[in-house]
Amino acid sequence: MKNKLIYFMLIALAISACSQKGPIKNVKLKTATDSASYAIGVIVGVQNNYTIESVPGGEDINLEIMSAAFRKASVKEETKMTIEEAYEYIQIYFEGIGQRQAQKNLEEGNAFLEKNKSRAGVQVTASGLQYEIITAGTGEKPRAEDQVRAHYHGTIISGEVFDSSVERGEPVVFPVSGEMIMGWTEALQLMPVGGKWKFYMPSYLAYGEQDRGGMIGPNTVLIFEIELLEIIK
Repeated sequence: MKNKLIYFMLIALAISACSQKGPIKNVKLKTATDSASYAIGVIVGVQNNYTIESVPGGEDINLEIMSAAFRKASVKEETKMTIEEAYEYIQIYFEGIGQRQAQKNLEEGNAFLEKNKSRAGVQVTASGLQYEIITAGTGEKPRAEDQVRAHYHGTIISGEVFDSSVERGEPVVFPVSGEMIMGWTEALQLMPVGGKWKFYMPSYLAYGEQDRGGMIGPNTVLIFEIELLEIIK
């Protein structure tokens, strides 16, 4: 949380500079310090974009107010909060947003899975993992101690893609168990080599209440289309 707060302070720094001096055009990097200053601007800009998109509620932050507070604090003028109060407030604020988002994701995910399991062709295991077979496959099934080579395409229930070896054009080798989420470990041991199956993983078989950033917030249902290419003993 403190790291995210620091990123927000960097946003304020960039806004402060722009508001005081106006937009800068035709920047010339004449000295090493000029180049270092430009490099910091690039880093801050990229971090700003990532942070605003990844922090729950980040899109609602009032950047003008944040910039004003940053300028006052940076020159040791009196602010409406002490640094201790600021840390406490920002933690409570984002935790509250996170809890509301977690509950929303849980309800939407449960509703999706309840409807999905009634579709023709969808099967449900004892753990609650749902799957449908696209291509059955005729090879051997991997065991927990094996490694596999596979293609996968991962989305959330909205259909947005969060990760895909298919889009990268390169299959991935990974262990069946130990490093993988529970849904993956169970899914891979169901599939024979040559199979292409689609899995719907409840959040408790994925990352649970963890906020992984980006599209994978707390209690997010994950959907994977997996093609099992090879077992590596």
